[in-house]
Amino acid sequence: MNPIIQDVIDTILQAVPGAPLDDTVDTYKSGDPSHELTGIVTTFLASYEVIERAIQLGANLIITHEPTYYNHLDDVDWLADDPVYRAKRRLLDDNNVVVWRFHDYWHRHRPDGILTGMVKVLNWEGMGIADEPPIFAVPPTSLRELALTLKTKLGIDSVRVVGDLEMRCTRVGVLLGKVSGEWQIGLLMREDVDVLVCGEINEWETSEYVRDAVAEGRKKALLVLGHANSEEPGMRWLAEWLEPKFPEVAITHVPVGDPFHFL
Repeated sequence: MNPIIQDVIDTILQAVPGAPLDDTVDTYKSGDPSHELTGIVTTFLASYEVIERAIQLGANLIITHEPTYYNHLDDVDWLADDPVYRAKRRLLDDNNVVVWRFHDYWHRHRPDGILTGMVKVLNWEGMGIADEPPIFAVPPTSLRELALTLKTKLGIDSVRVVGDLEMRCTRVGVLLGKVSGEWQIGLLMREDVDVLVCGEINEWETSEYVRDAVAEGRKKALLVLGHANSEEPGMRWLAEWLEPKFPEVAITHVPVGDPFHFL
């Protein structure tokens, strides 16, 4: 007999320092966790298409990193009469799919689950020279080559670049997802950081700091991957992390993909 869905969540929380938290967005967004588990899907975000794929796979637990209902707290009061929300909710309810968010806890895990997934994809194990914030010593390479390497290894359509494409890079700061411009700029202010790799930015903050730094002759650069592109590897690693804990259960990572087209 398979475990129930709650068993999976309990197992995850046992591995997270300080869990459970009193104040967290990591809660159930749909379904009944007392049901027997039929399969697990991990994803960056439980989009309508990801939910459809989970149903096709026979999985009744989706573990998502980001919100299901278009705002950080998954507040749905303002969406009650919206047909897009209602169709998504109906898809989950009609198929008894549980969605559980795994954001705060995955970042609290040691090592940080999202960062670990990225490090594994890039083969940067053993290159870290600082943990908080993360800084990596990479073999000397041009900014152009670094951007192309990230694009290839992540399998993404584009990397947004600010800086001299021929600049030599050896020290890379990494802040995935979305953090404040003050954090991003603070990392770039360090003498031991050449380039920042991040998920997303406010376009009047970090990109403008780097543009001014370059105009002043400073060796600084910025690579923007996109939020989903930067954190999807961490949710792919979650599937690998869960497999030995639930070897009898089918666990699949379903990437949500970048929502943007680039023309």
